[in-house]
Amino acid sequence: MAEERRQNALEIRIQAAKLAKKRDHPTHKANGDEDRYPETLIGSFTKGLPHEKETGLLSNPADFADFVRAINTGAIKDMRRLKLGIDEDPRFISGIASKGDKHPFADTRAWESMAAGLTYDLEGPDAQAVTMPPAPKLDSDELVTEITESYWMALLRDVPFTEFERDGNTAAAAASISRTRWVQYNEQPSQRPSTLTDEEIARLRGPYTKKNVFRGVTNGENVGPYLSQFLLVGTKGIGDAQQVSDGYVQYGGMRMDQRVRVAVPKRDYMTTWASWLDVQNAGDLRGREIYDDDTPFRFITTPRDLATWVHFDALYQAYLNACIILLDIKAPFDPHIPFQADDDVDKQQGFATFGGPHILSLCTEVATRALKAVRFQKYNLHRRLRPEAIGGLVERFKKTNGDPKFAPVKKLVNDLDGDMLRRVEQHNCEQNKLSDDGHARREDYSPEGESSQSYLLPMAFPEGSPMHPSYGAGHATVAGACVTVLKAFFDHEYELDFCYVPTTDGKRLEKVNINEKLTVEGELNKLCANISIGRNWAGVHYYSDYFESIKVGEEIAIGILQEQKLTYGEDFFMTLPKFDGEKIRI
Repeated sequence: MAEERRQNALEIRIQAAKLAKKRDHPTHKANGDEDRYPETLIGSFTKGLPHEKETGLLSNPADFADFVRAINTGAIKDMRRLKLGIDEDPRFISGIASKGDKHPFADTRAWESMAAGLTYDLEGPDAQAVTMPPAPKLDSDELVTEITESYWMALLRDVPFTEFERDGNTAAAAASISRTRWVQYNEQPSQRPSTLTDEEIARLRGPYTKKNVFRGVTNGENVGPYLSQFLLVGTKGIGDAQQVSDGYVQYGGMRMDQRVRVAVPKRDYMTTWASWLDVQNAGDLRGREIYDDDTPFRFITTPRDLATWVHFDALYQAYLNACIILLDIKAPFDPHIPFQADDDVDKQQGFATFGGPHILSLCTEVATRALKAVRFQKYNLHRRLRPEAIGGLVERFKKTNGDPKFAPVKKLVNDLDGDMLRRVEQHNCEQNKLSDDGHARREDYSPEGESSQSYLLPMAFPEGSPMHPSYGAGHATVAGACVTVLKAFFDHEYELDFCYVPTTDGKRLEKVNINEKLTVEGELNKLCANISIGRNWAGVHYYSDYFESIKVGEEIAIGILQEQKLTYGEDFFMTLPKFDGEKIRI
């Protein structure tokens, strides 16, 4: 028996390996910006390498070549040879990076997991067996829409989600984004360039209203409130210790509060040239943001709260919570999963397989594999610059009167909404008058003769984006993977019998009535978008990062579920509604 079991175990592993090998291994393709701008690498991710003080452009293209070489070899010795930041004294020049009462002089910040996309895995699609289409180019109409969206999101960070449909600035944002050429292509197909790819056409969107602006595009996104219930409600807990509206999620004998730490409203970062430049030169400004001690915690009420949530979340946290909530409300599993009949019929219950521990552990299992896949896309292929870098290019183009070095962004800047840029300039001017701890000060370096006004993208975090390229998005890829396994296990058509939103002060949840029912699929899709687009609210990602990355996560999760299915003795299947609306059977 032991030898037979041993042989069967080998055969199962071989079947899984053959299944993985049969999957198409796609051709990977970048957008070509690195080849178009080899002198400046103006369209590429260069954060962490040395940058010129006056222009903010890469100081030496050879540093970027070394960066790419280290990424592709994955050798620790090659990475340790890289030039991280500048060697000049002082290394950093902004007030926020300087020594103060609360924070020491800033240290440098290293890149994150550069070689993760080179690793192999023993389950699911190989990290290089999934791909993403080319990212929007620097001179594309799509990027104009994306950076317009980024600027407006920064300006609206403190508008409560429940006020979106009544807020005049939100209406102005929706109208501004809707006027961009990319959105007009969606309204007027005859005006589309013949060169648009199928992937680009799939990303066309809009027009926008106060109701649908800044939301995702999958099924259920526009039903009910902006925030998924899984980011707000809790469980009833042991002995019905609380109500779901109390917002406590039971973790064994403990509970976790859904309330989030509150950042001081109307405080943004990287709005001076000096602080922006320090961050590009690897300044580690993490932990220098300011929090509201008068209201330490509240339910997610504003986009700034959501940005704080995705600043510090344990990466699969939202989906683990969602799973616990679904189990607590006894949401049914997919009807084709075993052990759902009465106990006196099945004589067993799901647990290690087809039960709570099984699905809870899957949420964590798919997350790490999703991260490896997206790291290959980020580092080894696309190397897309972050939105904060686009803000720097807009700033220098506007302030240098058309310096030829910035010619590649001329179309982008000229196509941006002038009223929006005036609002950004005014917003940043107000930010730069502040001298509280955690802010850049007025005496920061700026190119000679310039005022405190800027067109930089106001950031929710002092350190700006993470130290890795923008496309794809790690949060979005993990969101796509985790939500996919939850939709596969739970009955995605099951309707929730509650709908809550935070009160204006965020201290409690209040029940609201809506015309349509919230479903498991819709609220999980919404959760996926909330977390993914929450990174956009912080200023660290673009819309296309979300749109394409969740599909990578979905593909990773489907592959894992397919291979794991080979290991069970039970005859079963799962039905899964994909993000594009297709329903498949696993």
